[in-house]
Amino acid sequence: MNDEAFFGFSGYHLALAAVGGAIILAYWLPRWVTRREPAASGLLILLGMAAFALVPGVPEVPDPRVTPGPWEIVAEITVIIALFGTGLRIDSLSSLSRWGPTLRLLVLAMPLTILAVAVMGHAIAGMTVGGAILLGAVMAPTDPVLAADVQVGPPLEGGEHPVRFALTTEAALNDGLAFPFVYLGIAVAAQGLTFGMWGFDWLMQDVVWRIAVGAAMGATGGWVLGQVLFVLPRGATLADTASGVVALAGVLLCYGTTELAEGYGFIAVAVMGLVLRRVEPRHKFHRRLHDFTVAVEHALTAVLLVGLGAVLPTLLTGLTLPDAAIALALIVVVRPVAGWLSLAGSHIRGRDRWVVAIYGVRGVGSIYYLAYAAGQIEFWDEARLWALVGFAILVSTLLHGFTAGIAIEGLSRERCGEAGGTVDASVPDRATGARGEG
Repeated sequence: MNDEAFFGFSGYHLALAAVGGAIILAYWLPRWVTRREPAASGLLILLGMAAFALVPGVPEVPDPRVTPGPWEIVAEITVIIALFGTGLRIDSLSSLSRWGPTLRLLVLAMPLTILAVAVMGHAIAGMTVGGAILLGAVMAPTDPVLAADVQVGPPLEGGEHPVRFALTTEAALNDGLAFPFVYLGIAVAAQGLTFGMWGFDWLMQDVVWRIAVGAAMGATGGWVLGQVLFVLPRGATLADTASGVVALAGVLLCYGTTELAEGYGFIAVAVMGLVLRRVEPRHKFHRRLHDFTVAVEHALTAVLLVGLGAVLPTLLTGLTLPDAAIALALIVVVRPVAGWLSLAGSHIRGRDRWVVAIYGVRGVGSIYYLAYAAGQIEFWDEARLWALVGFAILVSTLLHGFTAGIAIEGLSRERCGEAGGTVDASVPDRATGARGEG
């Protein structure tokens, strides 16, 4: 046998080894310095950057500025699964008052964040108006994938602290609700600022119709899937024996049909998770399904973030000082201030109010939105958008990821029941480590 051929290295296999090694190290290394469950997202990006820069012969990851399609697909599937899992883990919808902070974050904090980022993008970075609006829409939502460290626990765990509940429900819904602003940016880029020419169509189609269809399809899909899993046929239901892949197939079916009906699929799958959770709410299948979706979500997220690290050095060549300033301002000023102001008068006060305001993690959803928009229309400042978004995700995952455990451990010991929630006395409260008092 030819020794040269025998010892030849395949770039594909080198890439598999590099990705696998980076993922293992990202989850393992933090345990040498903390006993908290490590937030690996920032390390996944950094180790992906190192692996693809230092390992010779590794093939290049597709540049999202040139080929956004693969990034859009992987990010879309990841967000779909994350949104469904986020809706699924809510144990108690409880009273409307408990949703007050969530509504404030969605109706006040997110539009304020979009406006502030868009103004900075146009005034400071000199972006086109369409590009600036798109930047605001892309960067505004709290990411459902990377914000898991500050969200409520799995189904049936109980102890849903008001801070965790607010951040979980915000992350479940704001990805879909950011979509109208993405379409607004695309419309301005394509047709200019003459609102009278396209404004009514945008308002009725991209705001009213798509949101309503998304919510309706999600509620219907959740109820139908609940009947399939838990009710019919009597005595031989799928939930007793089936794996999570059956429910995941239902999620994909709901998302696909909602998009075909011109609704927002992200809203549909989040609502689907919320509604499905109400069908046989104490059934152990909910926990099995949650664990399955989390495993799939983590696998996809890890690969996506390592890939982002691989292309980040190339993306950051287009980063300017004003762009970096905008990203930092968003993370440490704009989102915290917008979140804090939106919660004025709510039942979340004091330190808890700041935790909700600060921990709006940027991540996979931003990758999807930008890749989607790039596939719809060519923006003049698209390279700068990718550079700014990539830099913001890196900073957010590092800053939020390595401080989330400390912030959550320090939450007040306020019982969820005081805010309209429920507590399972048999399990520890995730925020405090104490057991529920009933």
